Amino acid sequence: MWPEELPSVLWTYRMTARTPIGETSFQLAYGSEAVIPAKVGLTSYRVMNHDEGKNDEAMRLQLDMVDEVRATAEQRLALYQNLMARHYNSRVKCRDFQIGDLVLGKVTSATKDPSQGKLGPTWEGPYRITSWHKKGTYHLETLDGKKLRHPWNAEHLKKYYQ
Repeated sequence: MWPEELPSVLWTYRMTARTPIGETSFQLAYGSEAVIPAKVGLTSYRVMNHDEGKNDEAMRLQLDMVDEVRATAEQRLALYQNLMARHYNSRVKCRDFQIGDLVLGKVTSATKDPSQGKLGPTWEGPYRITSWHKKGTYHLETLDGKKLRHPWNAEHLKKYYQ
């Protein structure tokens, strides 16, 4: 039944205002709001006063104004993205490590020993930080001096205290 439902789903998607931009996809494309099929048969002011000649002229005027609508939507989108980034960044824990610090690495499901079950260790190490590639990415070595092959993200490290 999906091929029969797809047109109504697409219509609903195109007619729903998006939160980040505050406009519908139809309005950004054509500069005006669409009359939904359910309202075409009902008596409303918009349907009763429909005139083809005036409608064409009004559509041309709205198409001239569509650039302003798009610019406003773009500004709203930038504001929304800044708010989302601020919210995300407020919850991120900043972890800065220095070269030579001892850290523990989080045990992932790929490196976890399946024979230990859920009571196995969640952290492994300690490791020594030898260098950093970019902010939040560190190269590690064991205390014996053996370098680990891949860099680690600071999200998966925590400071080790002796």
